Amino acid sequence: MKWPQLCKLARALPEVTVGTWYATPGLLVAGKGFVRLKEDGTTVVFVLADLDEQDALLHAKPAVYYITDHYQGSAAILARLAKLGVAEARTRLERAWQQKAPKRLLR
Repeated sequence: MKWPQLCKLARALPEVTVGTWYATPGLLVAGKGFVRLKEDGTTVVFVLADLDEQDALLHAKPAVYYITDHYQGSAAILARLAKLGVAEARTRLERAWQQKAPKRLLR
């Protein structure tokens, strides 16, 4: 998968815009970032619900997901875009979107 394809999938969610988050391309809902492209152009950061979700993803799909020291202890996960399939991307996008979307959109 490439960033433009991930953006296209994300636009299926309510009020998603493509913008900038932490000075890199990002996906936002109501002005809040929930996914961003890392500076290397091959990795994205997904917001997670909690550290348990991070741990589960790291163990379930280590070829796709990883963390660096910077993200240790943060409710976020790094994903290798090239290893991310469409179904998995949709799931991650939806879950990350839910963490940042306003309550009115979650209904």
